[in-house]
Amino acid sequence: MMTTERFWVVGGEYSCVAFKTLKTGVPEVLGPYETRDQARDAWRRISDRTRSCATARYAIATEQLTLPN
Repeated sequence: MMTTERFWVVGGEYSCVAFKTLKTGVPEVLGPYETRDQARDAWRRISDRTRSCATARYAIATEQLTLPN
């Protein structure tokens, strides 16, 4: 078996700065990206776009995949 990773940018606007509940109840998901650098570029774009919103937060998530040979 072969193991690989995929990367996702996940987040959105939360109801308060405690960052426990998303306003819409559903996270915004961008990706998948094949490299962490691609995910970081997407994270930077979305973070820059929402910079003025104190209740917006995004993170990079990693997914481990096991593929058959």
